[in-house]
Amino acid sequence: MLRRPLAGLAAAALGRAPSDGMSGPRPIVLSGPSGAGKSTLLKMLLREHSGLFGFSVSHTTRTPRPGEENGREYHFVTREAMQRDIAAGDFIEHAEFSGNLYGTSKAAVQAVQALNRICVLDVDLQGVRSIKKTDLRPICISVQPPSLDVLEQRLRQRDTETEESLAKRLAAARADMESSREPGLFDLVIINDRLDEAYRLLKEALSEEIKKAQETNLLS
Repeated sequence: MLRRPLAGLAAAALGRAPSDGMSGPRPIVLSGPSGAGKSTLLKMLLREHSGLFGFSVSHTTRTPRPGEENGREYHFVTREAMQRDIAAGDFIEHAEFSGNLYGTSKAAVQAVQALNRICVLDVDLQGVRSIKKTDLRPICISVQPPSLDVLEQRLRQRDTETEESLAKRLAAARADMESSREPGLFDLVIINDRLDEAYRLLKEALSEEIKKAQETNLLS
């Protein structure tokens, strides 16, 4: 279900960021609670349009989970190294959650933009607010679960959470769901009740951007 109109989103699809070395197509910022389904939607989008979108790989100080690879799901780094780079101004956003740092580096975005692809950023609410203060002019989309009960069920099915970490994620999700209604924070809010419908809405919202990116690639 689409809860908020796409106010002029299609009209400004592939503009260039003006300065600070952040040139290239406008990035798309996706946000939402863990378990809302944004990562699944991202994978579907990148699989269908692998030559048009690029997924910005974030940095984190947490340890890799089974099956995760450095440079694919995350850049896994030490706290000391990440704090040093943050202090040097190398990150466009960063936050701490459950005792671990997460963030998006300028280099991660530039690596995608250098390929003339639309960079996709998966960040939390603090990250959204930080990125909106930059000159990246992002397109911000929130993916939300139908309810906290549904979200809790999804998280329990993962079998990766302790009761303590689950409680923290649900508390953060409650605040996230409330903040998604804040006027002007997001261009689009999608309630991921059914995955196929949520993906259809996401593609529909980005149809003009996808078309312009395809035309740009044909001319390059």
